[in-house]
Amino acid sequence: MATSAIGPGFITQTTKFTAELAGSFGFVILISVLLDIGAQLNIWRIISVSKLYAQDLANTIFPGAGLLLTTLIVIGGIAFNIGNIAGCGLGLQVLFGVDVKTGALISCIIALMIFMIKEAGIAMDQFAKMLGFIMIGLTVYVAFQSHPPVGEAIQKTFVPDHINETIILTIVGGTVGGYISFAGAHRLLDAGISGQENLGKVSSSSVTAILIAAIMRIVLFLAALGIVSQGILLDPKNPAATVFQSAAGMVGYKLFGLVLWSAAITSVIGSAFTSVSFMKTFHPFMLKNFRYVIIGFICFSTLLFLWVGQPVQVLIFAGGLNGLILPVALSLILLAARKQEIVEEYKHPIWMQMAGWIVVVAMSYLGMKGIINLF
Repeated sequence: MATSAIGPGFITQTTKFTAELAGSFGFVILISVLLDIGAQLNIWRIISVSKLYAQDLANTIFPGAGLLLTTLIVIGGIAFNIGNIAGCGLGLQVLFGVDVKTGALISCIIALMIFMIKEAGIAMDQFAKMLGFIMIGLTVYVAFQSHPPVGEAIQKTFVPDHINETIILTIVGGTVGGYISFAGAHRLLDAGISGQENLGKVSSSSVTAILIAAIMRIVLFLAALGIVSQGILLDPKNPAATVFQSAAGMVGYKLFGLVLWSAAITSVIGSAFTSVSFMKTFHPFMLKNFRYVIIGFICFSTLLFLWVGQPVQVLIFAGGLNGLILPVALSLILLAARKQEIVEEYKHPIWMQMAGWIVVVAMSYLGMKGIINLF
């Protein structure tokens, strides 16, 4: 889940918004982490107890809700995956000088190979873990090299100069919006880790995943803040590249390529797996050919990228879109938790329900305000 969240959009959003808000972006991270935990802890626990995929849970609320949720998730997943494939191509361009589209095709083939392996689930997990450690380690190095004003960052995290609701919506959407908050929950179901007997493990995993993504966000924020505080302007076409190159020269630029590719390829895999997991219970064909449908999803996303291209704005848009999907998805999950025939003797904690509905209200408000601002 963490590596699904840490994609090109995550990297682009963090550096771009740090340039806009400076130290006050720390407040956005703080609020987003609280909202993320409130959303994901509810989703993972309820899915685990029910032993049902999210779309099947939604169908218990009213007929067709599962199809609605699946449609929203798949649209958001495709939007993200266009950006993920583009990030793969850009990462290989930085590392080896290949054309972006060529790099995207090479990365597409690598992702397909993972799902062609018989034990695709295990291969996916190990690949994501390895690249996740690499991403965080390299970004920590760049953060040290940029010499960020840590004191200012801490102060403005709690007393910000500016609060931007649209940015909060985008950041939450880019971390737990759309398919991302279900990535780990559906993976645990597939691995047979579900039921009340596993609730402790599921709960700790859900929070740990958010904290891993938050660590990467904080480190990247500090790296960008160090560069911005020196008066260096970030390239609007590729703000994160400016951060890495300004902090560590050409070595930093190559590190950026590796971090970007690692973030992108793991998100391609996570987005494809989770989006297709929403479709596999609708028809026996989907279940029987699950791996091949995932392969088709990745190929389709790659073809879309090759056709339309992918500017930075699409990555920002994808985060906002998935932020709008979150309150719909979380509402359905919370309503399902109140149906005794679904959760049986399990009683979902009141404080957890309240936290979940606070997230629904907050994200709905931020979403509506963001839409009004557009017009």
